[in-house]
Amino acid sequence: MSLDIPVVDLQDIASAAPEARARATEAIRVGFGRYGLVFVRGHEVDLARRDALYRSFLAFTAEDETKKRALSGDQIWFQRGYTPPNTERAVVAGGQPDFKECYFCAPLPLDETCQIQYPEVFADNLWPDGMPSFREDYLALGRELHAAGELLLRGCAAALDLPPETFGEAVRGGAHVSRLLRYLPVTDDQIAAGVLWGEEHTDFNLLTILPGGRFLDPEGAFCDNPDPESGLYLRTRADQEAPAGHKVRGVPPPGCLVAQVGQQLEILTGGAYLATPHVITAPRTPGYSRISAAHFVHLHPHRIVFPLEPFRNEETVAAYSPPVLAGTYGLKTLVDIGLAPPTALDKLGYRHYQRLEELRAR
Repeated sequence: MSLDIPVVDLQDIASAAPEARARATEAIRVGFGRYGLVFVRGHEVDLARRDALYRSFLAFTAEDETKKRALSGDQIWFQRGYTPPNTERAVVAGGQPDFKECYFCAPLPLDETCQIQYPEVFADNLWPDGMPSFREDYLALGRELHAAGELLLRGCAAALDLPPETFGEAVRGGAHVSRLLRYLPVTDDQIAAGVLWGEEHTDFNLLTILPGGRFLDPEGAFCDNPDPESGLYLRTRADQEAPAGHKVRGVPPPGCLVAQVGQQLEILTGGAYLATPHVITAPRTPGYSRISAAHFVHLHPHRIVFPLEPFRNEETVAAYSPPVLAGTYGLKTLVDIGLAPPTALDKLGYRHYQRLEELRAR
């Protein structure tokens, strides 16, 4: 079904007019509270640059598999460079790997201390040779999306009667990452089997900003959606009318971004904002693909993932315990979705037990 997902104008958040700010905060309160999602206008994201970047990424995905996999970093848990198809899995789903190929970059300067503490998550970017515009457009788009996210976070704080920089300070220096995605063409057999481009899941970061995707026809040209039931769907908060929530199409108005609540933001707000369960459905017409992008805003790894003081009560403390560092939370999630190996969990806890053995052996 289609419900009235609110539209937030970023200019309203920055406005000196109380009625404009109130309009924005009410849209955020409803959108993030019921849907875990809002549409965003009044941004400064260059959508022409987005399309140019999509064309560059398509050129990269057409390269020889060996060349692409040379930029695929399993040793850095696929947090930079190329991710092959069928690598990532949703945590709560049917176990089908996501039917897409991706490319990650960090568009902002990296926290030098975190590069030592979390070398895989704060790795240096990887870039293909001979594609300078790909690099330039990618970094520029990521920075624009991040700026839109930071302004929206000011509105998020205002909607909850929190100091305006509550979330902005918490994400400064975080493991922010931008992702390009190419959802692969499906065959008749896969359509019959119900293959999804991305199984239903919630994002584990704080806030996700989506600049809008483009469908491609079997010849690789941009085209309209070949199937009106294909694309992004989200699940609303459960209520008496809909105990499992409503399934809602997430199609933004022209020129708007999509902003989704991640798990970290849900936890910080004690569930006042809802981490968005969402799924990407493939068209029921074979041969079509889709290209899109996402920017993931993360808490700084040293921040605690636990309800903020105004949202702590017996119910929320029980629901979101125990408190955990955002860096630890991210590491565990990367293991859960298959990007990091289970041995990554050995990084947690005391790792120097062998020292006593060595001393006793002397």
